[in-house]
Amino acid sequence: MREKIREAFDSVHAEPELKAAARQAVARRAARRHRPIRRLGIALAAAACAVVLAGGWLYATPTVQISIDINPSLELGINRFDRVISVEGWNDDGTALAQTVNVTHLSYTDAVETILASEPVETLLAENGVVEIGVIGTDTDRCARMLENVRACTREQQNAHCYQADLDQLAQAHGCGLSYGKYRAYLELAALDPAITPEAVQDMTMREIRERIAALSGQTLPAAADDSAAAAAEPTEDGLQQKTPGHHGAGHHGDD
Repeated sequence: MREKIREAFDSVHAEPELKAAARQAVARRAARRHRPIRRLGIALAAAACAVVLAGGWLYATPTVQISIDINPSLELGINRFDRVISVEGWNDDGTALAQTVNVTHLSYTDAVETILASEPVETLLAENGVVEIGVIGTDTDRCARMLENVRACTREQQNAHCYQADLDQLAQAHGCGLSYGKYRAYLELAALDPAITPEAVQDMTMREIRERIAALSGQTLPAAADDSAAAAAEPTEDGLQQKTPGHHGAGHHGDD
């Protein structure tokens, strides 16, 4: 196009200065025509970048924590799309398990099932271990729905206890070096044994903690899979738990 314009001007008998001025005028007019298009393109590109960045931030931001405790203690960070975006171990066994299982970007239900089916957890459950799984977040309705789905994942586990909690004690738990679930059990045990420390319970299995709580409260934690004392704890507003007899096995899933 530019070549044709140049040839047209070359065929006109005019002074060189006049030809140059005319060429510049045509070029300026063409630039003005294309400027709005360039500006629109820049605006669209900026908007697209903003959407990508916002979407990335939303995906990478945890809105719910799922605490899984048996002896490996770990927490899953769940984003608003119900995907696992972080896995953090809160004791040596939990750290080892977090490095072994590949659950990042899975749905939280698939992640829970994968962890329960992992060799160390499956072995402990086969030996009558107690697993406690908590859904922790500020959106009560969403957490309640998630809790039901987690319970469905543990339906075949007789010694599984699922619960729902708020985020208010999460920072305190982490400050003690404990997962939320282990900290929750620690508070209950500390109410009966003030000498107990977070460090003492960090590597205890949940069954060991529950057995100690049962003994101190005058109950017995049976060795059978349908025992009743370990899951007899109902959460209260202060984060501790009250014992109610005969609430374990299949009924254990009903705690929240």
